Amino acid sequence: MEYKLTGQIKIIKETQQVSEKFQKREFVISDNSSMYPQDVLFQLAQDACNKLDGFKEGETIEVSFNLRGREWTSPQGEIKYFNTLDAWRIEKINEGQSAPSGPEDLNTKTADDDDLPF
Repeated sequence: MEYKLTGQIKIIKETQQVSEKFQKREFVISDNSSMYPQDVLFQLAQDACNKLDGFKEGETIEVSFNLRGREWTSPQGEIKYFNTLDAWRIEKINEGQSAPSGPEDLNTKTADDDDLPF
């Protein structure tokens, strides 16, 4: 299942080499869409780590991600569960652009302006 979240970049971390075969890069998005703002941690893995290059803290983005969960058994035999928000697409949102404010904005085109093929 695919999920999306729009928010402002709060933190961009450096890429971490977790093991010889695995690297990840974490970032935090502030979601201020509700009365209780949330800071949500995402991760990029492997070659996707460079998807954050060119983005800056404070920018508004939309993140497409998958929810991942796994089980881990500690050396003492205790079972724990972990969730990861695995980002796979990051798109910048242009804050200056907004939807039309009312019906008058929707009817400003003439028939000659319509170049759609259908």
